[in-house]
Amino acid sequence: MKQFATVLLAALVLSGCGQSNNDENQTQDSTAEQPASTTPPKEGYELVWADEFDYAGLPDSTKWAYDTEGNSEGWGNDEAQHYTTAVLRNSEVKDGKLFITAINETVEGKAFSSARLQSREAWEHVRVEVAAKLPIGRGTWPAIWMMPGGWSFNDGNWPAIGEIDIMEHVGHDVGTVHASAHSQDYQWQASTQQTATVKVADPDKDFHTYAMEWSQERMQSFMDDSMYFEYVNEGLGETKWPYDKPFYLLLNLAVGGAWGSVKGIDTTAFPQVFEIDYVRIYRKTAN
Repeated sequence: MKQFATVLLAALVLSGCGQSNNDENQTQDSTAEQPASTTPPKEGYELVWADEFDYAGLPDSTKWAYDTEGNSEGWGNDEAQHYTTAVLRNSEVKDGKLFITAINETVEGKAFSSARLQSREAWEHVRVEVAAKLPIGRGTWPAIWMMPGGWSFNDGNWPAIGEIDIMEHVGHDVGTVHASAHSQDYQWQASTQQTATVKVADPDKDFHTYAMEWSQERMQSFMDDSMYFEYVNEGLGETKWPYDKPFYLLLNLAVGGAWGSVKGIDTTAFPQVFEIDYVRIYRKTAN
């Protein structure tokens, strides 16, 4: 899926592994030289951030943090997983890919473990592009999405602060991918969110590119460069368009929850893997 050229540049990376399946804090610390890569250029855009996952071990800690703040609250959705921090079995980079794995195991009172990664940078009015294979086990809920810079779960004020969903998929409806935008006036509790869906064949077998282009005027979502969602700024204020500020990126694999468990959780289907080939952030160049 990736197309890149190796150059003579070395990077120090942090890798990790665990010896016991019940010790959340186990990691393996080592340093290794890894080749850097160049990302293919995209016409009309400049690359401002990327992770090609061309290293091995835990996700690059200079680019990603672990978001665990809502674990005790079930993330407001009665979710069944406990998101771990720096646990290799839940978040591992190998073979040029990031693997986020949900496992049927009891951790901190939850029936499943998984990972939720948050980018350390936030951006405004960019193109976000992620190539991924999706888990399809009943009860899974993988997502590629964005929240405002500086916001965390305990801050509340959702959805007024805004949420951008680039890709959501639930295992009880295999092959239906959703893109949405949530705000004070447009939100899922009232079934007024700005949203659209696209059918994806074999989402677990093939890498597909899920992308979102976002400007002051509009938001558009794409699957393999085919646009299927557009939300145009109506110019009616922040209660409808709270998106003119930086947002950070989230990659996570939830289990269950208000949406994910509509038809229950097939525990025999686990472990389930959310496999990500690359993440790229572009900004449009001046005309």
